[in-house]
Amino acid sequence: MTPEELLVELKMDVKNKVKQTLQAIYEVCSEQKKRGLSDFSFSTVSRLGEGRGVPKAQSIRNKTGAPYRALIKSFEDNINEKNSKNKKYKGKVDWIEEISDVRLKILVSHQAAQLAEAKRIIKEFTPPDMVININDGLAIQTESFDHLERKALEYLMSDDFINKWHFKKGIHGDVLNEQDERVFKIATLDALGKALKNL
Repeated sequence: MTPEELLVELKMDVKNKVKQTLQAIYEVCSEQKKRGLSDFSFSTVSRLGEGRGVPKAQSIRNKTGAPYRALIKSFEDNINEKNSKNKKYKGKVDWIEEISDVRLKILVSHQAAQLAEAKRIIKEFTPPDMVININDGLAIQTESFDHLERKALEYLMSDDFINKWHFKKGIHGDVLNEQDERVFKIATLDALGKALKNL
């Protein structure tokens, strides 16, 4: 049974909250699958789905998390099944031998060796739950912020903005009005700061 089929089955006769959680988990796992990653651990799925309706890893492990575990396991099983079908070529370069042009074969063999070494180094120095997205030039290019957009984000963090509207910065990266009502959610200022650093 595919994850899609299981999702439909699991959504039958459950509360809306469970349906929404199952859908959120499905979307996170689908993104992992599209990235070509096989890490579907509860902690990874929970971390990637934070703020999107995916529960904490402990909640997935609890008795009530059985449908969530089943859905995540279906993604793992699906990946393992594909890997076993392609076992002959996984991590190998047998197909290079099928190239008849000697110069092309040498070039491809050299590139494959470099790629294997790069993967080894990345695996060695990367934490297990870290996701690395590599732009190979074929992926859809995301738009970057222009000068005015960057200035707009900087203004939201500035004292000029805070003082003009009689706001104050909270201790949790939030912004409060004069009645101590939250105007910017917790960690908003932190998120803006990180976004500006990574522009």
